[in-house]
Amino acid sequence: MRARGALASLGALIVLGAAPARAPAALPGWWPRTLQLGLADGPGGAAGLRAQTHLGFRYQYLAGGVDTGKGWETWDPGGSFADGYVRESARAGMIPVFSYYMVNQSAPGLGGNAEDRHDLAVLRDVSTMRLMYEDFRALMQRIDAAGSPAVVQVEPDLWGYIQQASHGDDAATVPAAVASTGIGDLQGLPNTAAGFAQAVLRLAHRYAPRALLGYHLSTWGTSVDPFLAKPPPAQLSDLAARSARFYRSLGAAFPVSFAEFSDRDADFNKLIRGIPNSAWQATDFARQRAYLAEFNRLTGLPLVLWQIPMGNRIMRAENDTWGHFESDQVPWLLGRQGRRHMSDYVRAGVAALLFGGGADGTTCACDADHDGIKNPPPIDGNTHRSLSADDDGGYFKQRARAYFRAGALSLAP
Repeated sequence: MRARGALASLGALIVLGAAPARAPAALPGWWPRTLQLGLADGPGGAAGLRAQTHLGFRYQYLAGGVDTGKGWETWDPGGSFADGYVRESARAGMIPVFSYYMVNQSAPGLGGNAEDRHDLAVLRDVSTMRLMYEDFRALMQRIDAAGSPAVVQVEPDLWGYIQQASHGDDAATVPAAVASTGIGDLQGLPNTAAGFAQAVLRLAHRYAPRALLGYHLSTWGTSVDPFLAKPPPAQLSDLAARSARFYRSLGAAFPVSFAEFSDRDADFNKLIRGIPNSAWQATDFARQRAYLAEFNRLTGLPLVLWQIPMGNRIMRAENDTWGHFESDQVPWLLGRQGRRHMSDYVRAGVAALLFGGGADGTTCACDADHDGIKNPPPIDGNTHRSLSADDDGGYFKQRARAYFRAGALSLAP
């Protein structure tokens, strides 16, 4: 009874804060009008993935750093990796998504210091940031040359570190090299983290009109994680309001926001990282939806749930060994009650669901370890035999096909 009461309270969470609701941002005409699924997918996989699952999106990290000689422009001859990925996706009828993650692997390095300090130091470094903007401009030009739309998620995690370093959730209080880099395109922009956000949008508008940039909502940017801390509804509303206030402080009109459950399977977090109580319960999903719905209401931003962990508690292949960890999100979204659960997320403002692990050893809807079909002894009641050699036992692709056969859900108007 207590769990049911908590669900009702969370489901009814609409606590009006000081900030008014924003008019919803309009997705471009090429964005699907139904809730589409996507998957992490490397080059060369688009046609096969589309044929197996009818997915609408695929995503790929762009990483390596801008001053290391290992960045994405070095991955294919002539820097053609990005436009090649866009063209391949378009031929398969899929929309490509790039997770642009270049700050963390760029110099100046800080040795053993924390990731947040490193990223903020890079953001302040004039020479490194000059290379960053040049690299980002090159990406925009590559996307434009490919001739098809693409989505670029800008620097996941960085925004959370900026918010934690800010005063009063104001990005303008965090220094960053922008106009000081001397790049003509960025003249007049402030040398702050808000200026950084305005800079990437300016470069996209000038060099790639068909590129849609995504802000990344780091739910932990308030220093209170809505999942781990499990705050009550009133506090959850306050946290969402702070997240919205920080976004508005950027002074940058991103057309969409990315968010996430976790970058690792629940049992990976429990067994490998030592994080207890990592499994998601119905109240956790309700809490997340309430938080996202309030952020959506206050900003008007459609949401993309990204890097959704791939594990399940259904297939015998998921025996909590490396690459085969159990988790809760795929069964919740695509299982027997998945259509109802996904409808709840659509009402919260979600416009796409992108699945994939965020670290080596997490579960993949592929045979990442090349260990073939696995049917080890069941654990925790996961008695279903594997459908394929995929490390999740083939569960995701089976359920994705079932979702599309039943008809993709219409997005909220």
